[in-house]
Amino acid sequence: MLAVQAQTTTVERTIARLASRAHGVVTRRALIGAGLTKAEIEHRLRTGAFIREHRGVFRVGHCAPSVEARYLAAVLACGVGAVLSGLAAAYLYGIVDGSPPPAEVTARGKRRVRGVITRETKGLDARDVTTWRGIPITTPARTLADVAGRLSTYDLARACHEAGVRFRTTPRHVNEVIDRRPTTPGRRKLRRIANGDEPIALSRLEQRFHRLLRENDLPLPETNKRIGTYRVDCRWRNPPLTVELDSYRFHNSRHAWEQERRREREARARGDDYRRYTYADVFEEPQPMLAELREVFAKVS
Repeated sequence: MLAVQAQTTTVERTIARLASRAHGVVTRRALIGAGLTKAEIEHRLRTGAFIREHRGVFRVGHCAPSVEARYLAAVLACGVGAVLSGLAAAYLYGIVDGSPPPAEVTARGKRRVRGVITRETKGLDARDVTTWRGIPITTPARTLADVAGRLSTYDLARACHEAGVRFRTTPRHVNEVIDRRPTTPGRRKLRRIANGDEPIALSRLEQRFHRLLRENDLPLPETNKRIGTYRVDCRWRNPPLTVELDSYRFHNSRHAWEQERRREREARARGDDYRRYTYADVFEEPQPMLAELREVFAKVS
């Protein structure tokens, strides 16, 4: 009796160990590799200890379902070398908004998995694959390329911006992916956005700032364009002026504070005047800001 109890305890520990590593998801292959028998697996499926997600992929019954669990189960169901991709990858990275899209997986060869959007590949370039939250996934740059033809210009620009903020994805990263995949749908749009050649105001703060410039007949800048090391919010060539718009979301950490100091030093080193404006400057008391900008532009009029 004690031997049976000890064996049961060992099995449960094995299951818990496997599940804890993978958002509560386990595969038949992993369970058998850990010593469970087919009969033990079938028994747990009948009793609800395992919940079948896909063929050969189960969720441990006591683990609450999550987006990560659903996405990982889809990847595991698509075989070795499969990765989360497309809009599902963009959602997991947090670079697109909205409700969780269906699982989307790029896999070797043709795969048909119920409830999963599958895309066939002969093999992904190792430079385009990483792991995020324990899930094999396309890199942020490859993900941007995959969704470029499916997002509006504005939504793609926001995704590029978020990828830069969250993962330090640069135009070089994006351009390298496009160069490796010259038939990517939306590649021209993505390249223009990544290189800052598409003038887009990404946030309410930027949109309001641009509206104020237009309403007061002030010159419009280049926006969200990489100048030197950093992408800058607004830049004018004549007079050379860089303006950064400070939203609390992206400037509330020591790292962000350090980055802003470096941005300012780089701007001044290239000969730019440098200004930083906050939400209050733009939305609540814009007149001092506008007066300051008029003075700057008056020097070249």
